[in-house]
Amino acid sequence: MIRYSGIPWPWLGLIVALVLIGHEALFGTLAPSTVFAQTAYRMTYMAMGLTCLGLLLLPPRRIAYLLGAVVCVGLMAWALWLQYGLNIDPCPLCSVQRLGVIAIGVIFLVAAAHDPGRLGAAIYGGLVLLVGVAGAVTAFRHVWIQHLPKDQVPACGMGLDYMLETLPFADVFSKVFKGTGECAEAGWYFLGLGIPAWTFAFFIAMTVAALVLTRRD
Repeated sequence: MIRYSGIPWPWLGLIVALVLIGHEALFGTLAPSTVFAQTAYRMTYMAMGLTCLGLLLLPPRRIAYLLGAVVCVGLMAWALWLQYGLNIDPCPLCSVQRLGVIAIGVIFLVAAAHDPGRLGAAIYGGLVLLVGVAGAVTAFRHVWIQHLPKDQVPACGMGLDYMLETLPFADVFSKVFKGTGECAEAGWYFLGLGIPAWTFAFFIAMTVAALVLTRRD
């Protein structure tokens, strides 16, 4: 009987993502787009590529948790450099995404110190799933606001710190998720995607990695 090996999904996903990046670069379309569908398509294959790359490089559980925490520290360092080095101040939705990155970093750091078995890894994976889904939804909403026509962009509002000091938490959550005029401003771009689009890809990749680690002894 002829036996066929299983499809190497991480390799396949990474190759597809690289091919799509190369295709856009070849035809000169790998630039910031004002069309939301184009950006969402690009976000999807970038997230797939990052996730598959992470799965291919995924080390044993404890080391993976530690590396995940290091990645979160690196992302926050990059965000602070954008803020203080390039004067790109975070909008309220950016601040929420930063909190998500910090929360995932703390979970990974605690998990690395704990070095859990499968049950503990499943619990940590569930925590990362909750934060990651919330972060990805927030980032996706942010990208959508950035692609609204100018006449539909929400008005500029209060800063997040001021809202937390003066408003009930439910009102803060509602106002932040609706977005403000600052959230629609274009900032730093790489491979045609802005900061929230890359944050979306990060949340997806980290969530998948945390869930896979439940079976990675």
